[in-house]
This record gives sequence, C-alpha cells and structure tokens, in this order.
Amino acid sequence: MIYYVAAIAGIAGFLFGFDEGVIAGALHLLRGEFTISPFSEGLMTAAVPLGALVGAVLAGRTTETYGRRALLLAAAVLFAIGALFSAGATTIWMLTAARLLLGLAVGIAAMVAPLYISESAPAEKRGMLVSIYQLAITLGILGAYLVDFVFAESWRLMFAMGVVPAIALLVGMYRMGDTPRWLALQGRTEEARLAIGRIRELSPRDPAVDAELAGIRRAAEQRTRPATWADLLSPTVRPALVVGMGLFFLQQLSGINAVIYYAPTVFKESGFDSTSTQILATVGIGIVNVAMTFVGMYLIDRIGRRRLLFIGFAGTALSLGMIAIAAMTDAEALDLLATIGLVLYVAAFAASIGPLPWVMMSEIFPLKVRSLGMSVASLANWAFNFLVVFSFPMLVTSFGLGGVFALYAAVCAAGLIFTHLLVPETAGVSLEDIERHLESGKPLRALAAATPPRLVTA
Repeated sequence: MIYYVAAIAGIAGFLFGFDEGVIAGALHLLRGEFTISPFSEGLMTAAVPLGALVGAVLAGRTTETYGRRALLLAAAVLFAIGALFSAGATTIWMLTAARLLLGLAVGIAAMVAPLYISESAPAEKRGMLVSIYQLAITLGILGAYLVDFVFAESWRLMFAMGVVPAIALLVGMYRMGDTPRWLALQGRTEEARLAIGRIRELSPRDPAVDAELAGIRRAAEQRTRPATWADLLSPTVRPALVVGMGLFFLQQLSGINAVIYYAPTVFKESGFDSTSTQILATVGIGIVNVAMTFVGMYLIDRIGRRRLLFIGFAGTALSLGMIAIAAMTDAEALDLLATIGLVLYVAAFAASIGPLPWVMMSEIFPLKVRSLGMSVASLANWAFNFLVVFSFPMLVTSFGLGGVFALYAAVCAAGLIFTHLLVPETAGVSLEDIERHLESGKPLRALAAATPPRLVTA
C-alpha cells in the first residue's frame, strides 16, 4: 500500500518535470511565432520557478490548516487549468502568465508531495520512497521530451498534454486519505490509527500500529502553538534550516535546470546541427536521467545520504569541468568530450543531488515546524531555480557556454565541503529520533553517531 501512496503523490513530481521540460522542445517554435527578446525568453521560461516561489509560501501555512491531501488536490486543479491556458495563449505574455499559474501548482506540489510520502513511509524505506518523487520528476521530463518529439510542429499540443497527468493526480488523491502525522496533529487519533493500519497493511489494533501511533502522538503533543518564522531560527532548528536551504542552493546552482530547459541549445553548441537531432539527443538525456534515478533510489537507504552526496558532487564537478573545457576551446575535436560530460553530469545528478535535497528536506525538520521549514527550503529551491534559468541565456551571451559551466563546476566542488561539515546521516533514523537529536542541542552533523541508522540490507 505504501508504494501505491508514494506513486499517487509522485504524479505531482511527474507534472513538475513535465512543465519544466516541455519548454525545451517548444522554444524554437515560439521563437518562430513570436518576437522574443532574451529578457522575454528568460522570463517566460523561468515563469514556472517564479510562480513556484509563491506556491511554496502558500503551502507552508495552508497545509497545516487544510492538510496534505487537500493541497495536492488543489495543485492538481491548478495544473489542469495552467496546461489549458498555456495551450490557448495568443501572446508571449499570456503564455508567461499561464506558466506562472503552473509554477504556483508546482510550488505547492513540490513541498507537499515529499511531505505526504515522508510522513506515511516507514523509516527504513523512507529515503527510497521519497525518492519516487524525484523519479517522477525525471519521468515527467522524459515524457515532456517525448511529447516535444511527437508533436514537433505544434507547441499548443505539447502544452495541452499536461492535462492528462493533472487529471490522474486529481482522481488518485481524491481516493486517498491524509497522513497519520497530520491527523494526529489535529487530534484525530482514531483516524490516524486507521491510516497507519491501512498504509502498513495491518490491523488497526496491531501492537506495531500502537507503537508507531504512540511515537507520533508524543511528538504532536509537544506542539503547544502554531509554528512561527522565529521558531525556524531557534538554536535547535537552525541547523536543519541551513542544511535544507543549503542543499537546494547547491542543487540549483549546479546548473541542472539550465541543462533541462535549454538542453537542445546545449547540444547545438556542442555540434548537433538539426533541431530534430537536438531534441532526439535531449530524449537520450532524459532516459539517462530516469535510469540513474533508479540507481539513486537503490543506493539511498543502503549506503546512506552523506556518501551518496559525496559521490554526486564529485561526479558533477568533474563532468561540468569536461563540458567547460570543451566549450572554452571551441575545438570540434572536443565536441565528443562535451557530450560525454553532459551525459555523466546528468547521471551523477540524477543518482544523488537530484533526489537527496527533497528527501532530507522532508526528514530533518521537527514536526511542529516541518511544514514551515519545508516551505522555506522550497522557497530557496525556487528562488535559485529562477535565478539559474532566467540568467542562463544572458550569461551564455556574456561569458560563453564554457564560462557558465565552469561556474557550475565550482559550485559542485563547494558541495563536497558543505556535505563534510554540515550534512547529517539520516538513513534509517525515524523522524522522531531526528527530532530528539535536534532538541538535545548536539551538532546535527553528529546525528548518525548518536543514533545508528537502520540501513536497508536487502
């Protein structure tokens, strides 16, 4: 049952990936139909993360009042409306407004879906299950690239196809309940008990259900008032906030969304001449993205979060450096080096830096500030996402592709230092144990030493 829960919530990730990736194949058609300046193109392309900034802020408060399920239902409706408005746009500014609406849905879903999965999952499988959200993002990106290829002559059909997964999310979430932890926060103890039993496929009176419910209730009873922004800066919560925001800063400034949004442009710079070849090559990148996300899902609860982050940051720094060198020399003989670097970069990112910020964001905050903390971490994600996507066309014009990718490589190298100094190991540790460690005042980095992780061994 828990896999079904994660899969339904993961449709929100598919929509996230689809609405980010579909613009890659539509850009050349839009340039032909509309007069688009670099500024207008950057704003229209980056409208999704800009709208997601607002969505993340709204979700932080409303998810506590109305619940995780209600917010995902609202996001599904916004996804459907945004897709229809995008397909019917008659000016570039109408399309920008429609993509802002889609961004609002993405911002809500990107915060609430990992939270929904994390609060439903058992500790020993939580990393893998939350990673389903990132897998869904990669599937959405791949789906967008395939739609771009199939409807290569109609950007309106490309955007309209987003209605299909939006309806699937709406129907799926309508049939689901809310998370046991949110129900417990609302004092709905018996409903929380039933939710645990349904998700774990146990009798509601099973001792294992009683034990899990007792732990959730203890954490919920410590919450005597609604969380405030000041709570996030308290000495016990601040380390979690730094890790949550820091990982998203590093994830976005590694340049992933510049690659996703502008992949055909990157391939053009690397020597792929025809538009169809560029899009087909981009589909190949999408396949690598999906395949390596499966690798990350397999490893995340086996080797742990920290080790996987080290592998990811080292791999992305090396591969981005390869792209930068090839682009800076402008030698045709190095076009292959750039292409290999791009494939390796996507592989390293998908297995590590892609899923881990979402997983850790859903784990490290105490229950009383979890929604608010995840909202702020999501806000950082979308702010840096917007910055990267909006600036990419202008940065390439000013510094060239090689200079831009050299900057991204330096950010990934900095990620190794950040991980070593600040990131804890949360694999196999219950959410309640993580919360108790924070409240103890011990360094968050020392979490694994205090609470040995119960890693998946099979």
